[in-house]
Amino acid sequence: MSEAPIELLKLLDLEPIEVNLFRGVSPASKWPRVFGGQVIGQAMVAACRTVENRLPHSLHAYFILPGDPTVPIIYEVGRLRDGRSFSTRRVTAIQHGQAIFSMIVSFAAQEKDSFQHQEMMPEVPPPEAFSPENMAGHPLLANAPHFVKRFFESDRPFRRRPVEMRPIEFERYLGTKAPGGRINFWIKVNADLPDDPAIHQCALAYASDMALLDSVAARHGQALFQDNLMAASLDHAMWFHRPFRADEWMLYSQDSPSANGGRGLARGMIFTRDGIHVATVAQEGLVRLRSQPPTSLRNA
Repeated sequence: MSEAPIELLKLLDLEPIEVNLFRGVSPASKWPRVFGGQVIGQAMVAACRTVENRLPHSLHAYFILPGDPTVPIIYEVGRLRDGRSFSTRRVTAIQHGQAIFSMIVSFAAQEKDSFQHQEMMPEVPPPEAFSPENMAGHPLLANAPHFVKRFFESDRPFRRRPVEMRPIEFERYLGTKAPGGRINFWIKVNADLPDDPAIHQCALAYASDMALLDSVAARHGQALFQDNLMAASLDHAMWFHRPFRADEWMLYSQDSPSANGGRGLARGMIFTRDGIHVATVAQEGLVRLRSQPPTSLRNA
């Protein structure tokens, strides 16, 4: 039986249950833990509900315990500061009486620019080049692993997800190392979002946790989706630089500067398709080789 599509706007629409307290739910899923991007996005919504006339410019978060998808998540917001230029909020996600996630979000009032510069977007083919229609019958996909084919099949399960992903260097899933260890994905939300810029930030925060640790595996000619790897996010940081729409195609360009002791550091820059650098992401996570692939995932 196929799972129902995930409606991102519904997922991010938290229920207020008391002053500074909100309740979020998880979609039905076969996975035993809550997707980290969901907790980031919902926590951002909770923080935004307590701030007026300012937008987030950065967040710093830690994943403390795996989330249980079968019960609601309570988000408690601490109003740490409301200054002339910045507001600061602490958000704690709670399940079963324990904190599973903690995040600080900083909001800023708009200011006139003193300096302006940005990184250049990598030169890559457009997202249309990797559409299911254009990828159908590609000779490299004939012998690709099943998880690779699902990215490009028109009826693939990924369509039920709230974020569409199109990997660019897909040949690396067949054993080719990514040039310089950098990998790129086109991403966009699979929904028409309202014009509220805070919603677009929360939606992009949700998407920013998708496949970010894959850049760690790419440095070694492997992929995060392989059965012999296990990975889990430990922390997450994100900075918002310029306005954007999360329901339009954006390039997520990722690399990993270091891995050691079972932990890998991943970085990502997010650009609009016309080259505007809108956000930067950093994350450290557990990335380990399994001694034996789990039976339940061997044929996934």
